[in-house]
Amino acid sequence: MLAAGSQWALNASLLLSPGAAVTSALTGGALLVTAGVDQLSPWKYACLVQCQSPLGFLLARWRDGRWGAFRMGLAHGVYCVGCCWALMALLLVGGVMNLTWIAALAVFVLLEKVLPGRWLSYASGGGLVAWGLYVLQAGLLPAS
Repeated sequence: MLAAGSQWALNASLLLSPGAAVTSALTGGALLVTAGVDQLSPWKYACLVQCQSPLGFLLARWRDGRWGAFRMGLAHGVYCVGCCWALMALLLVGGVMNLTWIAALAVFVLLEKVLPGRWLSYASGGGLVAWGLYVLQAGLLPAS
């Protein structure tokens, strides 16, 4: 609901293109920097560790019954949103309707979940912050 509401607000503010990409360098740069900072955060890593091993999560937090299954699913969902929310916000940078951008982000999320360690998160975080600062300084839209 938060993502849909954000998209609606950006669209109402005339900050989205027909392909649902931000049209403001300030907004695009801010999204890139935010995603980069999130990639470097301990919160991101704590959530990523839980998402990387769903079986380990289930074994450690098993609850019986339907209510238990609901609570486990909700808890795991919170971890998955915590680890990927900023990357999903980047859909607004490249365009929600841009299939190449969607595929690139999906492949990146997959690699981040299957490759061990934090090196990919650190490298991408630094790159996203640098890209975002460039966009903010130059005033060039990421899709330009």
